[in-house]
Amino acid sequence: MNKENLSKVSKFLSYVLRHEPESIGLHLDSEGWGNIDLLIAGAAKKGHVLDREIVLAVVRCNDKKRFSVSDDRQYIRAVQGHSTRVVNLQYSEKKPPEFLYHGTATRFLESIKQQGLTHGSRHHVHLSQDAATGLTVGQRYGKPIVLKIEAGQMYLQGFKFFQAENGVWLTDHVPTIFISLK
Repeated sequence: MNKENLSKVSKFLSYVLRHEPESIGLHLDSEGWGNIDLLIAGAAKKGHVLDREIVLAVVRCNDKKRFSVSDDRQYIRAVQGHSTRVVNLQYSEKKPPEFLYHGTATRFLESIKQQGLTHGSRHHVHLSQDAATGLTVGQRYGKPIVLKIEAGQMYLQGFKFFQAENGVWLTDHVPTIFISLK
């Protein structure tokens, strides 16, 4: 399977496993796990041709490590980014580095200056360990801008941080006082 097709399947899996499992009749447990065979069958009913080899190739080749497969290779999940209320992944609290970064589009800057960073429909605000990753993320939404987050100071003031399996840092909210332009 070529890179373009893997990208299309990855986007489909992201949509289903993060946001709309019911769109293909898939049930996820509270940790986000869904049965791969049922995922394939549900996708087929909606005209998406998948097989186990394709699904596992997407998990293995995804540069953002968005998915994980259970040890018995029967279940798949998105590692973060959920908006569905069915999933409530339990992450272990972790002390963040002094600074983290958030990539966004310049058109969101005024709202961020007023409200800080909010998780919106997702369960957490997503932060990157480096500015380059933040820039890449921001490019998906328009003219990019990278915000520098004083994560160490937030942590000292009682804010909780978590880190997903793929290295993305998560928190509930970033108040404006902890945000500066990179």
